[in-house]
Amino acid sequence: MVAAAGIKISKVETSKLTGTSLENLPFGRYFTDHMLEADYVNGEWKNVEIKPYQPLLMEPSLAALHYGQAIFEGIKAYKEADGQVAIFRPYDNFRRFNISAERMEMPTVPEEIFIEGMRQLIDLDRNWVPSLPEHSLYIRPFMFSSDPVIGVKPSETYKFLIILSPTGPYYAAPMKIYVEETYTRAAPGGVGFAKNAGNYGGSMHATALAKKQGYDQVLWTDAFEHKYLQEVGTMNVFFIIGNQAITPSLEDGTILAGVTRDSAITVLKEMGLEVVEKKFSVDELIAAHKAGQLREVFGTGTAATISLIKELKYKDYVMHFDTDTWEVSKGLKKRLDAIRKGEAPDTHGWMYRI
Repeated sequence: MVAAAGIKISKVETSKLTGTSLENLPFGRYFTDHMLEADYVNGEWKNVEIKPYQPLLMEPSLAALHYGQAIFEGIKAYKEADGQVAIFRPYDNFRRFNISAERMEMPTVPEEIFIEGMRQLIDLDRNWVPSLPEHSLYIRPFMFSSDPVIGVKPSETYKFLIILSPTGPYYAAPMKIYVEETYTRAAPGGVGFAKNAGNYGGSMHATALAKKQGYDQVLWTDAFEHKYLQEVGTMNVFFIIGNQAITPSLEDGTILAGVTRDSAITVLKEMGLEVVEKKFSVDELIAAHKAGQLREVFGTGTAATISLIKELKYKDYVMHFDTDTWEVSKGLKKRLDAIRKGEAPDTHGWMYRI
């Protein structure tokens, strides 16, 4: 059948959901019955189809495998209190996806494929959206160059897909974070603000070294002095110091403009905190800790939502935190969860109902 916006739909005969529990699923391991696929050929998007989830057939010379033209987004859909399904701020991810595409010299994806295709796909697989606390449907739109050609140049063809994955909590417990001062995630003029695959591939070695020391993730610092704080793992980071919520500025183009980050800034202001976006150094962080003013530290991201940080290590200086006593980050999470679940008024128009 062909649905609205010219999207062809082919359904599975039997759902994989039969006999599958949606409780406590690990992140990114299970996928729903269907996926969306589209091809960019001769300057236009074609063959837009929702079809059964299946492997892709690729040439060994596929350009993306050799030169890294690949971007993605992370979005979540939630089962609201009345049973309806709603996506959290998909238009913001749509805009950011195309910002990434432009930086990576890739074609932009039109709204009728990205948003409408996502809506139809989730509507088809709506029974996969968990209703349990801390559970959601993770949405992964992604695009990669598909020329079967080895040559360092932008591809002429691309493939865009959306896959869906029901999931439980990303980080079940507060994290231990190592402040990275050797390796670099991003530099001004680079691609730190784009959600491209290479940013994540390049982060894995430093993260693996941190894990050998007993830490969950790294807190990245700037490329020149390893002094100014950037992101924590795959998340933006916030520091509650006195009545201020401080988060690293986006102005250098080294930090992803997180949708959850933006949501947190809005809600923190509503909670009465002053939100400060600025270049923030590890020296300032340590000074606040020594003065007893560093109240809370947490990460924000689509997958992790709000993740508490119970320990930070910089060189030989270790900061321990009693997360059980925290109020700001837990209050922030509670407010965001209530909006996502339809238990609080959506005064900002963040929820897109299917």
